[in-house]
Amino acid sequence: MLGAGSAMAQARIGFVNSERVMREAAPAVQAQQRLEKEFAKRDAELQGIAKELQAMQSNLEKNSLTMPEAERRKKERDFGDLSRDFQRRQREFREDLNQRRNEELATVLDRANKVVKKIAEAEKYDIIFQEAVYASPSIDITDKVIKALAENP
Repeated sequence: MLGAGSAMAQARIGFVNSERVMREAAPAVQAQQRLEKEFAKRDAELQGIAKELQAMQSNLEKNSLTMPEAERRKKERDFGDLSRDFQRRQREFREDLNQRRNEELATVLDRANKVVKKIAEAEKYDIIFQEAVYASPSIDITDKVIKALAENP
């Protein structure tokens, strides 16, 4: 038991806050910007449809009692059709965005893991944790990882 304790005392341990890396590292920030740019047009289209739906609903609520029955039914049907189309497009948008985000994050995570491995080998770490209930700031190498990712785009 005493031998295991002295071996543990000599072990070099590090910790990386993966969440911080994915939020602050240059490649992660660039990936987020690419996603925003890629999906901006579709997002704007969805916002336009949402405003159109609100206007249609407001018009129906305001004028449904005074408009002819046939016109009211047509406007309600148009509203329902547009609402279904909006929900379908919104669902597709979320699915596409999540898929692309996962692809981008996987690429960033792969790069981050390679950087962590390089740091571990260069600085002779025995183990580096990415998940921990608690990690002392003295073993946190997150800043080194973020800096290394910025230097090696």
